[in-house]
Amino acid sequence: MGKIFIDNGSSVIVLFKSTLDQMKMEGFEFEPISTPLYGFEGHAIPPLGQIVLPLSLGTDPRRVTKMIAFTVVDNPSTYNGILGQPALKDFRVVASTYHHKLKFLVGKGVGVLCGNQKVARRCYERILKEGKKRGREHSHGSLSSVLQL
Repeated sequence: MGKIFIDNGSSVIVLFKSTLDQMKMEGFEFEPISTPLYGFEGHAIPPLGQIVLPLSLGTDPRRVTKMIAFTVVDNPSTYNGILGQPALKDFRVVASTYHHKLKFLVGKGVGVLCGNQKVARRCYERILKEGKKRGREHSHGSLSSVLQL
């Protein structure tokens, strides 16, 4: 999965429905969630529900996999998902926006994920372009916060 927004200010882990559709996952049911999400564009977005999926960070031999509860929303986004505080805590991530990297513990070692500056710039430009079309400013995005997972 690519284009994951790392948001250490978010209290949720989001997977966009379009990403789930692209994964061609069938035969699962969402656990209901009644609390709407705020912050995407300043209005409430009702989640479709929650789904637990495995998420891996890193590459072998420095890979770690955990079962993560994703909140699924049907909302357009330039990203496939958003990793918020709960996932960053579960993976024990240290993020450096300056270095465009995430570091995390893997056994007795350290795994590293490097951001992709070109992908980040394209996402950011698309957010700005779509915001202008809708007559709104962009609500989330950072050149240094998009990673290819």
